[in-house]
Amino acid sequence: MKIKKVVCSAGRSGFYFDDQMAIKHGALNDGFDYIGETELEGFTAVRQAGESISVNFILEDGQIATGDCAAVQYSGAGGRDPLFLAETFLPMIEQELIPLYQDREITTFREMAAELENLLIDNKRLHTAIRYGFSQAILDAVAKSNKQMICETVAQEYGTEISEKLIPIFTQSGDDRYINADKMIIKRVPILPHALINNVKSKLGENGELLKEYLKWLVQRINDLSRSPEYKPIIQLDVYGTFGELFGIKNHQAIVDYLADLVEICEPYKLHIEGPIDGISREECMYNLAKITELVNRKKLDVVLVADEWCNTLEDIKLFAEHQAGHMIQIKTPDLGGLNNTIEAVLYCKKHGVKAYVGGTCNETDISARICMQVAMAVCPAQVLAKPGMGVDEAYMIAFNEMQRILAIRATKKTE
Repeated sequence: MKIKKVVCSAGRSGFYFDDQMAIKHGALNDGFDYIGETELEGFTAVRQAGESISVNFILEDGQIATGDCAAVQYSGAGGRDPLFLAETFLPMIEQELIPLYQDREITTFREMAAELENLLIDNKRLHTAIRYGFSQAILDAVAKSNKQMICETVAQEYGTEISEKLIPIFTQSGDDRYINADKMIIKRVPILPHALINNVKSKLGENGELLKEYLKWLVQRINDLSRSPEYKPIIQLDVYGTFGELFGIKNHQAIVDYLADLVEICEPYKLHIEGPIDGISREECMYNLAKITELVNRKKLDVVLVADEWCNTLEDIKLFAEHQAGHMIQIKTPDLGGLNNTIEAVLYCKKHGVKAYVGGTCNETDISARICMQVAMAVCPAQVLAKPGMGVDEAYMIAFNEMQRILAIRATKKTE
């Protein structure tokens, strides 16, 4: 089957682009906005509306395969590609990529995704957001041409088994970490609340006391609202390297001692800490996280450390996994470019005894989120991220319902 026509359009994403460096260096909240000078290339404000580009392949038989080009909230930070704006990249897509795919024969996902990944325009690889969106459309096109669900196509091409149960979903609260935590608990979300701990002074505290107070509140709130002793969510916080800022980037033992305090506060709930320490380079971040992981393991501390910053590409993920830098690695789907890299990253982590977390960003779209759930069900990571947005309800609905549809449809097929 051929791709008869390619139609692209500028769109909105589910959240915003934020200048992470400006926020870390003291940009102030002003309602939902931030006040401060921008620091990263391309930003005209510390917070600006997220953008996407929709990719639609109209197939010979009239079916439409879709994908959305989208980039993470913190674009341009931590070694990532620069800010992704539709007006900047849509002209290049129309000139270079649409002619490449129109009247193109659909083969296999692995073949077409590899070609996309290696494509050079003016001797440069395509922006990760573009590779991400076009790989979604390619995967959807291959699945539709084979009369399959996307998860079935992935499992067939990569030799995996599709999950027979829901993969645990992690939801994000954004700055509204109290009301949104209530929503998560009422809906019995498996992993919560993210909490956006991205500033030492306002969210962590000069001695880490603000985060401790929040965790005490959260544990009590779970106890009050859970309505069932069987509900035992995992508490996962993204702390954006602030532990390293507070205690010193070389003071690994002090960070581990603080982690021990947090584990005790969270009992009987398990604790995940994402990005406890950062660095000025991939190698420094990887070394610091590997050292803390080693100390945690030696102390037999019941906390899962999650790699995030500087662990963006497939190559990065392989290095972090090989060096045991973290017990779990977030695979930030837009940062990897093509979804083939997400698939390879999950399989590589599992092979090396590191948990894989198919994450991404609140700044994606409904289309990219649903396709990611299809991919996740085919490769079975330890957890997935509810996305897009920070409102909890919509993102959780998209992730939960997509996986439920897969389970229901596959159950029906087995009885036919």
